[in-house]
Amino acid sequence: MRAGNMKAIILAAGMATRLRPLTLSTPKCLLDIGGRSLLQRSMDALLANGVTDVVIVTGYLHTMVENFVTERYGADVNVSFIHNPDYASTNNIYSLWLARREAEGKDILLLDSDLLYDPRILTRVLTSGDDNVLTLIRHELGDEEMKVVTDDSGSILEISKTCNPSQAAGESLGIEKMGEEYTSALYSELEVMMNEERLEDKFYELAFERLLAKGRTFRVMDVTDLFSCELDTVEDFENAKQRIPAELW
Repeated sequence: MRAGNMKAIILAAGMATRLRPLTLSTPKCLLDIGGRSLLQRSMDALLANGVTDVVIVTGYLHTMVENFVTERYGADVNVSFIHNPDYASTNNIYSLWLARREAEGKDILLLDSDLLYDPRILTRVLTSGDDNVLTLIRHELGDEEMKVVTDDSGSILEISKTCNPSQAAGESLGIEKMGEEYTSALYSELEVMMNEERLEDKFYELAFERLLAKGRTFRVMDVTDLFSCELDTVEDFENAKQRIPAELW
């Protein structure tokens, strides 16, 4: 699976209400850290790793996102946008569902848009010999994190926010690589979840967990040694300015 054949799917529809007032007039992915927005950092990391086919699922303040990416990267990236009009009442699983035509049966790199991370994480994921990779970071866990429970061999047993933190190996970072067989199975599962069970308000990791029982899983890649930071609150945002390594400014 070569980076040149990889399509990146970036989910950027959310309102990020916990980051208000910072997000009252700016979408979360366009918040600036060290002179570059979160989305700009991801786009730069993708380009540096040879990924030039990008799909962005937008929602809240979508025109700002579309204008920024088109103006800055339109000449270098084959970028397309999918708008989630129901961003206020759905979760990221629905945004992923809307990308079906672009992602089903294809090799993809799935990225949350609200991450601040060392671009070498993408390099590791993309150069891994495994078709399906889920990145994980180890730190003290609470109720809010998307936790990953593994067995002694590193195979995923559970991925959810509700599992016992003491049993978890770490937190899912929000960067996954998936091969074409996995994405075919994923969208078959999502079709049931969206059209029959109406689970539009869930996190997409619920689909990952359901696929475990069907023999579909990821290799867990521990990237704790490289900097990463999720920005959920204003406090997170301010702390990130202090924590980001100098080489990432």
